[in-house]
Amino acid sequence: MFKALVLEADTLIPKIVPQAIKSVEILEGDGGVGTVKLVHFGEGSQYKSVKHRVDAIDKENLTHSYTIIEGDALAGVLESITYHIKVVPTEDGGCICKNRSIYHTKGDVEISEEKIKEGKEKAVQMFKAIVAYLQANPDA
Repeated sequence: MFKALVLEADTLIPKIVPQAIKSVEILEGDGGVGTVKLVHFGEGSQYKSVKHRVDAIDKENLTHSYTIIEGDALAGVLESITYHIKVVPTEDGGCICKNRSIYHTKGDVEISEEKIKEGKEKAVQMFKAIVAYLQANPDA
């Protein structure tokens, strides 16, 4: 799951859920910490694109952090959104994916619970699609 979500996400996720993510291109860097990527959303998204910066990748502890630093998903009210992802292996060979999102607002703007819930639901849908793909293609 970590491999699909992080290490090979730029090519795998557009293949699995093209309606959500159309393509990802590296603007700066080599894919590691400090890399800046341009993510183009698919037809099913209300947004066009975002730039995000890779803040941390820890292959040993299965953690990844990145920050959306530019794009229409920030809706003019956010400075950035930072995501912390951790994949926790389970005894049955599966895993639990933990995702923490930190919204950095401009001024005193508040983000509604409805918007946060909407973002969580989209993330869950993407995780489920990745799981289904990996189950159908275990060598991917």
